Amino acid sequence: MEARVVGNMEAFVRAMRSQAKGILRTDDMTRVLYSTDASMYQMRPQGVFIPVDTADVGIAVREAARSGIPLLARGAASSLAGQTTTHGVVVDFTRHLNGILAIDAEAGRVRVEPGVVLDHLNAALKPHGWMVGPDPAPSSRATIGGMVGNNSTGTHSIIYGNMIDHVERLKGWFADGTPFDFGPTTWPALIEEARQPTRKGRFVKGLRSLLTRDEAIIRRDTPTHWRRNSGYRLERLIDTDTPNLAHLLCGAEGTLAVIKEIELRLVRRPACTGLGVIHYETRREALASVPSLLETAPSAIELFDGVAIGQTRRNPAFAKQLTFIEGEPGSVLFVEYFGDNQEAVQAQLDTLHRHCQRLKIGYHLLQATEPAQIANVWNVRKESLGLVMNERGAFKPQPFIEDAAVPAEHLADYVDALEAEILAQGLRVAMYAHASAGCLHIRPFIDMHAQDDLDKMHRIATHSMQLVRSYGGSISSEHGDGLVRSPFLPSFLGEDLYQTNVALKALFDPESRMNPGKIIDSADMRSSLRIDATSARTTVNTVFTYPHDGGFQGAVEMCNGNGACRKVETGGMCPSFMATREEADTTRGRANALRAALSGHLPPEALTGEAMKQVMDLCVSCKACKTECPSEVDMARIKAEWLHETHKVHGVPLRDRVFAGFPRVARALAGPLAPMVNGANVLLKPVLDRVLNLDADRTLPKLVRLPFHAWWKQAGDALQPEISTAPAVVLFVDTFHQTESPHVAQAAARFLTKVGFYVHVVHQRACCGRPQFSKGLLEDARKTAAASLAHFEPYLHRDVPIIGLEPSCLLTYVDEVPDLFPSDARAQSLKERAVLFDTFVAQAMASGKLSHVSFQAKGTPVIYHGHCHQKALVGTADTVSALSYAGYAVEALDTACCGMAGSFGYEREHARISRSMAERRLAPRIRAADDTTRIAAPGTSCRAQILDTTGRMAQHPAELLLAALA
Repeated sequence: MEARVVGNMEAFVRAMRSQAKGILRTDDMTRVLYSTDASMYQMRPQGVFIPVDTADVGIAVREAARSGIPLLARGAASSLAGQTTTHGVVVDFTRHLNGILAIDAEAGRVRVEPGVVLDHLNAALKPHGWMVGPDPAPSSRATIGGMVGNNSTGTHSIIYGNMIDHVERLKGWFADGTPFDFGPTTWPALIEEARQPTRKGRFVKGLRSLLTRDEAIIRRDTPTHWRRNSGYRLERLIDTDTPNLAHLLCGAEGTLAVIKEIELRLVRRPACTGLGVIHYETRREALASVPSLLETAPSAIELFDGVAIGQTRRNPAFAKQLTFIEGEPGSVLFVEYFGDNQEAVQAQLDTLHRHCQRLKIGYHLLQATEPAQIANVWNVRKESLGLVMNERGAFKPQPFIEDAAVPAEHLADYVDALEAEILAQGLRVAMYAHASAGCLHIRPFIDMHAQDDLDKMHRIATHSMQLVRSYGGSISSEHGDGLVRSPFLPSFLGEDLYQTNVALKALFDPESRMNPGKIIDSADMRSSLRIDATSARTTVNTVFTYPHDGGFQGAVEMCNGNGACRKVETGGMCPSFMATREEADTTRGRANALRAALSGHLPPEALTGEAMKQVMDLCVSCKACKTECPSEVDMARIKAEWLHETHKVHGVPLRDRVFAGFPRVARALAGPLAPMVNGANVLLKPVLDRVLNLDADRTLPKLVRLPFHAWWKQAGDALQPEISTAPAVVLFVDTFHQTESPHVAQAAARFLTKVGFYVHVVHQRACCGRPQFSKGLLEDARKTAAASLAHFEPYLHRDVPIIGLEPSCLLTYVDEVPDLFPSDARAQSLKERAVLFDTFVAQAMASGKLSHVSFQAKGTPVIYHGHCHQKALVGTADTVSALSYAGYAVEALDTACCGMAGSFGYEREHARISRSMAERRLAPRIRAADDTTRIAAPGTSCRAQILDTTGRMAQHPAELLLAALA
């Protein structure tokens, strides 16, 4: 959607580029990247400004006023209501204005810049025993500025309330660029302020007049529900001797002013927690019991309904974690308690038990008090939400009525009435969330491409608003008004109170330039949709199948913009964003760019154009998004498909052909020719670097004179166990361990035979095609994989595991190959038998098959860096388990991709980013380790990156396990 021409953008651009230190971008691609958030909406801004400091922001506010340009101060854009989209200029606070200015541990106060992320702030506060009270679900990327603008809350809202209950002081600028400092004050002080001939004086004078005139309206019409977030918070200035004008900006969604500094009151971290998991036959029974359960003073009550339980049970990865579910409940409630010690928590759980017995609440109560058990419950609750919301195909659960809250005593009736309306419209529905607060996040499944569904959406939203009003609730309780609920405010608040809100907006922002169209003067909720009935549907002839996504475009549209790919504190997604902090380098950014080209928001040629190449360039195909993204957007596969499409238009670059063809060349040249090849590589490296645009500081891999298969042919028979009944295994030795690091494959073979397995080795030419996949040569990859299936075929009719050493290679048979050959039984059989060496050993240890084996690692410390494909597809717990069983003291690093990522780290234009990824956590931790600490990394690229950046030699787990054998 093209930006509306508002104000004099040319004058704004000239002024900003002559005065500000930050970056102002007005190119089409950047505007597309910032046109959406986590909602259904899209507005293309006129530009994006990335300030370096607060002075830059002040310049932007002042020059926007002079040029008549609308302005939106934005954080992570995880908004579900569309309030972080605009046709004006976006000011992105996250890149640089993310500092913690001061922590007052004695008083329990903190001062921060708006762009600081909640998890980062809480990590800094933890040593002092404090934390921020509100805890919204997207805490890994939610900024404090965004939380203030949204008046956020979270799971523990019944004890911590909303952000408005914690904001002490805000500093910033009025719409004309005049600074303000809002904090606790008195009415006499404000009266004196109103006498001053200043911008703030005029504002305070107008505010007092408004309050005097409309006090009766505010008292009469303001919704009474404590979780109210609809409209502006004028009622906070009534019946108080210590008014705080900062509270007017809480939940204002950036429509009144721009904030530059935030001071918060903090809460003490709970010492101990415990959970009661109450099982019910039906959801209504669960919801009806909430008012009674609130009498036991819990810290939270969360709903986990039968739909979510069913979805979780159907997922093999999570079904085994449902250890806290008994029978077939229609719903369970998680009732949480805080305490100063475990005894206090147990006493509260005992009170809950007696309460449930006396009132016959539920049919089963499980008490969880162990930290691991509690963490498992919350993890399942969190992940099941992704399973429920991760709907493939056109119909998706949309967030348009999900923020309503009603008094807890009316929650069951409200849900029943609303569900009846949704079902009457012929739609399915998903529900979850904060039962204790009377807020059940209800999401009907809507096909946004169908006009009939869009009309149903409007009818349901209208019905929900009417129900909420009748029950004395609020249509916005934590996710804001934005574009989705603001149109209903005149009806919900009543015309009188709505006009009072209009008057407050005019006092702050008389020209309506602060994030216009939100809260006040909003368009129909069906306007500015990201996808609607007019959206184009582009057909891309793909190599992979997308049977559940509705094709390639459907796979791209799985991204709902939630922004989980912007986290930097933990996990693996997105490693390039962690290094650059650029929106373009997130999974969301890449999906937005592709969707815009596919749906007509960019011209068709943009799909394979230079700007798209820049957006896709730093995706290292780590696959973290496949599991860490709540919507399971598989950007690694999408990128491979996009590269394949791009090659059709522009041809395949020479460097891509060289790297994609490496396995074939390496297998041909390793052996007697290896010394000559390695010598030639050294002599010709300057030429190769120039021709292939390689990093001059990287050392090219060396081929070995004795490849693994040649060694196995000589030594294999002598290694096999003498027992004729020894269980058989198949060892798949990939190209890297065949031709570069055969010592790793030798260690694996020696280990397996020493502990009693008979080892078969797959034909040396078996290759997964991973380099071809990564370079988008998908037809070549399919041919390579087909040939590989033929090499595996003799073993697929036997019930034997097929063990691999290189995660990216072995897991290609688990992830990509079955999708390339959906009707080939061999591909499915291989997927079922393929297992990483680490996992196979861990399973053998756990089942007692290695009980006869003695290990002697004796507590030797090991720092373990897991391969990103391993983390994403099977996890790293088995590696830690196997090494620990052998006696090692394992420290598993919470690291993202090492940055080498196959050929990525060798390519000149990527070398700096590659090293930045390693320097984030991996390299510094390894440098800090003493010489007695072993470094473990199953990935060939990872070991190369560790050697290049730290000088330390990392080992494959197979080498460490062999060394630990007694």
